[in-house]
Amino acid sequence: MNSKFPTISRRELLSRSGLGFGSLGLASLLNDDGLLSPEVRAAGSPINPLAPKQPHFPATAKRVIHIFLNGGCSHVDTFDPKPELTRWHGKKLPTPNLKTERPTGAAFGSPYKFRKYGESGIEVSELFHNTAQSIDEMCIVRSMHANVPNHEPSLLLMNCGEARLVRPSMGAWLTYGLGSENQNLPGFIAMCPGGYPIQESQNWQAGFLPGVYQGTHLDTNNTELEKLIANIRNGSVSRTNQRRQLDLLQEFNRQHLEKRGHDPQLESRIQSFELSYRMQRDAEDAFDVSREPKHIQDAYGPGVQARQILIARRLIERGVRMVQLWHGAGQPWDNHDDIEKNHRRLAKQCDQAIGALLKDLKERGLLEDTLVICGGEFGRTPVVEMPKKGSNAGKINGRDHNHWGFTTWLAGGGVKGGHVHGATDEFGFKAVEDKVHVHDLHATMLKLLGFDHEKFTYRYAGRDFRLTDVHGHVVEDLIA
Repeated sequence: MNSKFPTISRRELLSRSGLGFGSLGLASLLNDDGLLSPEVRAAGSPINPLAPKQPHFPATAKRVIHIFLNGGCSHVDTFDPKPELTRWHGKKLPTPNLKTERPTGAAFGSPYKFRKYGESGIEVSELFHNTAQSIDEMCIVRSMHANVPNHEPSLLLMNCGEARLVRPSMGAWLTYGLGSENQNLPGFIAMCPGGYPIQESQNWQAGFLPGVYQGTHLDTNNTELEKLIANIRNGSVSRTNQRRQLDLLQEFNRQHLEKRGHDPQLESRIQSFELSYRMQRDAEDAFDVSREPKHIQDAYGPGVQARQILIARRLIERGVRMVQLWHGAGQPWDNHDDIEKNHRRLAKQCDQAIGALLKDLKERGLLEDTLVICGGEFGRTPVVEMPKKGSNAGKINGRDHNHWGFTTWLAGGGVKGGHVHGATDEFGFKAVEDKVHVHDLHATMLKLLGFDHEKFTYRYAGRDFRLTDVHGHVVEDLIA
């Protein structure tokens, strides 16, 4: 044997391959009960890629709930009141309309009433009356801006930090950096009732990160566990026999892996088999909201939004690192017409549950280290969208996409509560004061989670990549 090449054991080889996914499969063979041994579960163990890890520095947030109002919620109808817009309603603005996706016309004042809430006196629309009860825990960023007024690139920018190219999602980055505190549930879960949003699974992809960090999608229109999580139970094979079958399958996979070296797809498959087996133990409890006391169920309210928001709380208290809550398939908040009716309907579906979530987290002592983020991929224009043949023909009562200025709010996890950061112009068209780009939001989120966004990298194709690419600044004013 050539002495220039030191020998390593088979186990060490598997441990080094792809952050040890192959060894995770091997580890399962060494456990009679099919669960990871204590040394494998130990924080920082090289064998388990989802073992809890320490960030760069002490964090104020340990986990994230991202409430995504996909389609583009109107900021001037929710968290950014514009009295001047009301005064100019139906008239051409004194300044030119900024270029957005579609032709726009006169000023369109908000049909909703705003009032002040909490000790901070921050104004919020009647649409989010229940959410506003916790305004003193919330940081309202009214000066967000993105790059383009189109759904697809804006969704990817908000979720992956890159509008065009394949990049890991922020949930994948988070589980890569922190692991998970529950090895029997996915570290990153994306719930979207009715199917997929625009850009589908790209929004929670692992990209070039190992596949174990990709988000697990669940259609929360399904209330039965077997439909919510496909194949979660095997009605014809006992768990003991499942374990034996999986052990044999993993042995074949291990041999296959040894022959082919680093194969991310195979390593991800090995991990997915193990996780699926372990989930049978914890999933039924985590996703069954009927186990909650009646007063908690009543507080969140009825409907699919209430159910998935309550599930989110149950997941994060069980150690899931990130939960993303999409409002629905496609782009439900994309109201190019009938915005008064549609925004009211959509807000009614989620406002009570969001308000209950914030209070529930605080009462349980979870809000202080759980970062809650809520917003869309962009906002909407303060001016009316002109009718377009074949879509909103004959209707002049909606708003176009607006990437120039919009609102995102944060709560918990070390953010400055009862605070408004930045501002759009007097009509709400463009961020003009203390502007916050999506990259800045990501950089700030990572700091709250204990990471220096410029040093939190993954080497791929000869380059060190990060969530913020080569951009982003931490917005210290958002941090308590």
